[in-house]
Amino acid sequence: MRLSRIAVFCCAMTAMVSTARAEYIVLRSGQRLSVTSYQREGDKYKLQIAGGTVEVAAEEIVRIEPEEVFIPVKPDDSVKSPFRDLIDAAAAQYLVDADLITSVIAAESNFDPKAISRRNARGLMQLLPETAARLGVKDIFDPKENISAGTRYLGELLKRYSNNLVLALAAYNAGPEKVERFGKVPPYAETISYVRRVKRDLDLRKSGAGVKPSSAGKSLSDPVTIRAGNR
Repeated sequence: MRLSRIAVFCCAMTAMVSTARAEYIVLRSGQRLSVTSYQREGDKYKLQIAGGTVEVAAEEIVRIEPEEVFIPVKPDDSVKSPFRDLIDAAAAQYLVDADLITSVIAAESNFDPKAISRRNARGLMQLLPETAARLGVKDIFDPKENISAGTRYLGELLKRYSNNLVLALAAYNAGPEKVERFGKVPPYAETISYVRRVKRDLDLRKSGAGVKPSSAGKSLSDPVTIRAGNR
């Protein structure tokens, strides 16, 4: 009787360990996501991560690694960015670099979810009310909604400008119509300063993590050919 109880206890402990063990989803972009569970649903995977549940296209997933294959360095909680779980969730959903999102938030609102600019941009990623409405935001000051919508918009701009980071950031700050009007970063001191601040912050985050700093490919003053098809 005692042996059978021990056997049952061991089986229960094994089940608990297996369900608690994390795995790593490796994306085409090179980003690794720690997940506690995942499920294939048609052409998408539903991933359970620290920030909640996100869906990722199956074609964006390169492989799934067990925890023992990839052991990341434990992050220093003292320098962990605010809202990191929400940022990671949005990064996975819209395939935008998490450090880039963090750098944009730092430049836009300094992580103040109630921030309002003189142009009426609001929240962590400083969304204009009309942009937020287009993206389906119900509460512009809600960190989860604001980060999700801001990341989606940033992803749209990166796609629009063929992943040219400088142009995408300029458009985020001044608007796509201004970027296309000048064919480069608009000659506004605020926009030029904004692009430089975000890139500098992003490069610092990447160099601190041992990752190659971002490269914009062109200086802020160089003209860039913008295809009409990107509209």
